[in-house]
Amino acid sequence: MAAATVCILIFLSEESDLKSSDFNFGSTFQEQSTGNRRGLHCLDFKPKSHLSAFFIYQKSTFSQIYTLSHSLFPNTTSSGHVSYEMDTKVGSLDVVATPNGDVGCLPSHGGVSSVQTSTVPISFSEATLGRHLARRLVQIGVSDVFSVPGDFNLTLLDHLIAEPGLNLVGCCNELNAGYAADGYARSRGVGACVVTFTVGGLSVINAIAGANSENLPLICIVGGPNSNDYGTNRILHHTIGLPDFSQELRCFQTVTCFQAVVNNLEDAHELIDTAVSTALKESKPVYISISCNLPAIPHPTFSRDPVPFSLSPKLSNHMGLEAAIEAAAQFLNKAVKPVMVAGPKLRVAKACTAFIELADSCGYPVAVMPSGKGLVPEHHPHFIGTYWGAVSTAFCAEIVESADAYLFAGPIFNDYSSVGYSLLLKKDKAIILQPDRVTIGNGPTFGCVLMKDFLQGLAKRLEKNTTAYENYHRIYVPEGHPLKSAPKEALRVNVLFEHIQKMLSADTAVIAETGDSWFNCQKLKLPEGCGYEFQMQYGSIGWSVGATLGYAQAATDKRVIACIGDGSFQVTAQDISTMIRCGQKTIIFLINNGGYTIEVEIHDGPYNVIKNWNYTALVDAIHNGEGKCWTSKVFCEEDLVVAIEKATGEKKDCLCFIEVVVHKDDTSKELLEWGSRVSAANSRPPNPQ
Repeated sequence: MAAATVCILIFLSEESDLKSSDFNFGSTFQEQSTGNRRGLHCLDFKPKSHLSAFFIYQKSTFSQIYTLSHSLFPNTTSSGHVSYEMDTKVGSLDVVATPNGDVGCLPSHGGVSSVQTSTVPISFSEATLGRHLARRLVQIGVSDVFSVPGDFNLTLLDHLIAEPGLNLVGCCNELNAGYAADGYARSRGVGACVVTFTVGGLSVINAIAGANSENLPLICIVGGPNSNDYGTNRILHHTIGLPDFSQELRCFQTVTCFQAVVNNLEDAHELIDTAVSTALKESKPVYISISCNLPAIPHPTFSRDPVPFSLSPKLSNHMGLEAAIEAAAQFLNKAVKPVMVAGPKLRVAKACTAFIELADSCGYPVAVMPSGKGLVPEHHPHFIGTYWGAVSTAFCAEIVESADAYLFAGPIFNDYSSVGYSLLLKKDKAIILQPDRVTIGNGPTFGCVLMKDFLQGLAKRLEKNTTAYENYHRIYVPEGHPLKSAPKEALRVNVLFEHIQKMLSADTAVIAETGDSWFNCQKLKLPEGCGYEFQMQYGSIGWSVGATLGYAQAATDKRVIACIGDGSFQVTAQDISTMIRCGQKTIIFLINNGGYTIEVEIHDGPYNVIKNWNYTALVDAIHNGEGKCWTSKVFCEEDLVVAIEKATGEKKDCLCFIEVVVHKDDTSKELLEWGSRVSAANSRPPNPQ
C-alpha cells in the first residue's frame, strides 16, 4: 500500500512527559507549542495491514489519549473493521489483538461479542462528554439504553439520543429500567441504564444488586448535581436534606465493582473508560455519576473516536493449571461412576463450550443446577436433567447423589439451590470449579486457574467412563402426561406447561419469574438454540417484567415467552407500556392464582393474598389503541388452545398477553417439597449460647 500522508495533532498538557521518541512505529513526529499546550504533529504515516487497534497512552498515567481515525485508511477486513499494521508497542503498553480482528470481549453464554468502532468524524461541537459516553456504549455493543428522565440527567439524555447507533428506551420507573438492563445484558453481554440523582439512583439500586448477584456487566449512569455544588454547604432537592452528596455513592459501593463520580472534565475520559472496562473485565455492574452541567461541554479529550478497548485476557498460572489437571484426572479416573454438573458461573467464566467438550470426551452424564439451565444444550446425548436435590427432574438426583465423584462447574450452593441445605452431597467426593480456582475434595485448592483452561486440559486426560450414564439409562422411565381434561374443566397448571412446551423452538426464549414458574419452567425441555433466563440467586419478585423488556429488545431474532405470576406482575406491571411502544412481540402468560403462591408454601398467612385485578382489561387500558397488543383471558384448555393458536398465528406480530386463571392451590409438587424444606431451614431455632 502506498504511503498515506496523515496529519494528527495530539494535544497534551505542558507537564506531560509524552514526546515523539515515545512512539516507535516508523512515523515522523514534530513537536510544537500551542499556547499552554504542547502538540505532537504526525506526518507521513505508512499504514499496511492487519492490526485491529492503535492506542496512544500518556506514559505517566497510562491514560488513553487518542486513536487514529479509521476513516483515514481504506483497508478493511471482511468483518468491516479497518486494519493496519505497526509495531504493537506504543509507549510502554502492548496492544492485544484478537485473532478475528475484533477488540474486546464481552461476557455471554460462553461466546465473544464484537466491540464496534465508529468511523464517523467528530466535529468540535460533538466532542462532548455526553457524546463520548454514547460512543463508548455503542462501541462495547450497547444499542439500547433504558432510562427515566429527571432534571439532573436531561442534558445527558439529549447527547445519548444524538448518537446514531444508540436508542433511548424510556421506562415507567427506575426499577424496571434496571431490570431491563439486566435482561438486555443476558442476551447482548452488557447493558446500560440512565436515571437521575438519588431518587432515581436509590430506586434502581435493587435491580443493580440483582445484576451483581448474577455476574452481569451493567453500566448504571446517574445524572448528578452541578459540579459547582460539590464542596459547598448547599442543600439540594432529591437529597435527604443534608449538604452531603455522597449518600447515593455510598449505597452503590456495596453493589457495584467500580464507582466514578465525574464532576470535572479533565479526568472524565479516564474515569468513564475505567468504569466501562472494569464492568467488562469483572462482569459486574459499575456506577457512573455525571454532573448535570458537563455533558454538553466540548473538550479536547473527546475530539477523536474513542480508543477501542483492548481488554487483556486473564491468564492461568501454568504450573498451577498443570497441577490441578493432574490431580483432578487422578481423582476422576479412579472413580467408578463420576458425573458432571453445570452451575450458573459457567456464563461468567465463558466456559460453556469447554464444559460440553469435556462431556463429549469423558462420557459422564451431564446435569445442570437450576440456575445453570440454558447454559448447557439439553439435546446433548448424555444430558440427564436438572439437579436440585429433592426437587430435581426425574432420576437426576439419584444418579448425581449416588456417584462416587462429581465435578461441579461454577456452582452456587445457597439455601434455595440446596433446597434448605438438604443436598445429599459429600465434599470429599466433589471437584468444585469456580471461574478462577479449583478445589479437589477436601483439598488442595489451586488458585489462578481459569475454568475454561482447566476444562480444556482435563478433557485430554480423562478416561472414557459411561457407567453413570448407563445406570441412568437403565432406571429412566419417560415422564407421563397430565390427565386429560374434561370438557370445559378448569385449567390446570400442568396442562398449561404441556402446551408451552410445544411452543418452544430455536426462535424462542423463556423468561421465568420467581415463584412456581421456577419449578414448572425447569421441567421444560429446551430445544437447541432456545434461550432461558431466570433470577435465582437474588430472587426479586417482579424482575421478569423489566427483564423481558430488556431481553426482547436485545434478542430481536427470538420471540420471548414469559411466565409471570400475578403477585410478581403487580410489582412491575407498568412497563408492559414500554414493550408496546417498542413494538415487541413477546407472549406473556400471566398465571392468576390469587396471591404469592411461593410464599404460601414457605409460610402461609393473610398477607399472601392479593387484590385480584382484571389483568387483561389493565393491559388493554395501557394499550389504549396505540401499537400492537392483543389480550385473552383463558379458563380451560379449550380457551388456551385457541389463544395460543391466535398468538402464534394471526397475532404473531403483536405483544400477546394471555391471562391464565387457575386454582389458588394448583402448584407443582416440586414447590410443595421445596417450600417445606426452605421453611424448615428458615425456622431453625437459635444455637444455644
